Amino acid sequence: MSLCIAIAGKAIVIPAVAFSLSWVHSVEKIEWRENWVVTEAGLELQMASVKGSGAGMEPGENARLENGWWTWAPKLPTIPELRLASSGATVGGWRLCHSQGCLTLGEKPGEDSVITPCSK
Repeated sequence: MSLCIAIAGKAIVIPAVAFSLSWVHSVEKIEWRENWVVTEAGLELQMASVKGSGAGMEPGENARLENGWWTWAPKLPTIPELRLASSGATVGGWRLCHSQGCLTLGEKPGEDSVITPCSK
């Protein structure tokens, strides 16, 4: 399995089955992190972490405080794609990291991204 990212009409293929996303909340200015895996069925969110709480930043069910981060395992269904809208209202874009490195998505308004498992 690989990860496919569509950005402004361009496609990027990343040979990875796991990745993390992190960003800073546009209002609260608090960092949020998520760990995802790529499966045949789609994208599966395995863990989420938030550095604090506030508007739309409440820790999830059964969250535990670890080294200043509220961390929990969301119980959500697998999704076929993940859409990241780029409004320009945030501090920066999303930081996507995988086993071979990191890249930033959606730094500028209109640089929306769609993340999916790659088709065979």
